[in-house]
Amino acid sequence: MATYSHSRISLFEQCKYQYKLKYIDKVKVDIKTTIEAFCGDIVHQTLEKLYKDLNYHKLNTCEELLNFYSSLWDEKYTDDIRIVKKEYSAQNYKDRGAKFVCDYYKHYKPFEETRVLGLETQDMLDLSNSSKYHVRIDRLCSDNKGNYYVCDYKTNSRLKTQEEADGDRQLAMYALWVKDRFKDAKSVKLIWYMLAFDREVLSERTEKELDELKKDVERKIETIENCRNFPTSESNLCTWCVYSHLCPLFSHKADLEDKKGLKKYMAQDGLVLTDSLADMLTQKKEIERKIDEVKENLIEFAKQSNADVIYGTDKKAAVKEYEKVVYPSDKEKFIDTLKQKGLYEEFSGINYLKLGSRILKKEIDKDIIEMTKLEKNYRISISKNKN
Repeated sequence: MATYSHSRISLFEQCKYQYKLKYIDKVKVDIKTTIEAFCGDIVHQTLEKLYKDLNYHKLNTCEELLNFYSSLWDEKYTDDIRIVKKEYSAQNYKDRGAKFVCDYYKHYKPFEETRVLGLETQDMLDLSNSSKYHVRIDRLCSDNKGNYYVCDYKTNSRLKTQEEADGDRQLAMYALWVKDRFKDAKSVKLIWYMLAFDREVLSERTEKELDELKKDVERKIETIENCRNFPTSESNLCTWCVYSHLCPLFSHKADLEDKKGLKKYMAQDGLVLTDSLADMLTQKKEIERKIDEVKENLIEFAKQSNADVIYGTDKKAAVKEYEKVVYPSDKEKFIDTLKQKGLYEEFSGINYLKLGSRILKKEIDKDIIEMTKLEKNYRISISKNKN
């Protein structure tokens, strides 16, 4: 059984295709980290130094800590680090990270409220299905009252809400490990230091909640282990994906950005076909709008002329008035009335979309499944290319 972590399970939930490339196919890529990830790593290493030195009774000044941060940044920074938000420079991010360190230092100095038990812990939590869960805590500490604190530094630009904290899987799973490792723990408090806002978000779980969480994670791992289909899933996170050049959603774009690829795909008309389809769909929408407009004018003309047929050059248009049933907006009440009158079964139909979904997922009687067959089909949709 493999070793799992919060990031591994989250990747499966986010995009099964990316999960397959990374953990099953083990595709090696030349990973160019993003400036956000790089900045977060340098900030973490700086705060790790702060507490590591405190274990040896050395309290760095804020200036010393900032000098360490700046030197580490200059040493590690390379020009191939990806800056997705082009309106900001590397220096902007460096200054931002320095402010995180400075604000944190001023807020918590002299750092004597708790005793540090571990920094960037590397341990495993045993699960009941024989798998293991990776435990990596930014800072683990305790006070003299039996309270333990699982601390996590966040450099996100968005403040974590209390609801998100109370539903967070990562630190809560770490709380299970703390309770198992430290039998004297009366409580385990989860703390997110939101460095961009100089604020804390705190959460705590009951024994029942932790037990349910553990079972849920074990179920998710079982789902992952039994998964055989790994479809792509497009989201805003695709911008930062290191496998985009291998993904069917973006491989054509990656080739177009390469001169050889551009020549190849232009020859195969991939780019031309996409542009043509997009243009035709736009034209279709405009034509449909004009058709509706002409129909409305034709109906009005027929009314004024008191004529049922309007003649053109070599075609004629029959304009026939009929009564259209408009159903009530309260559909539930309407359906209930049909049921009460014993008419629902006569007029209800099969929801083929819902039925098809159940058949594909094999969540319906096998006799129904055996009466159907699967065949490949394609759906094309056109959307705006943001990049």
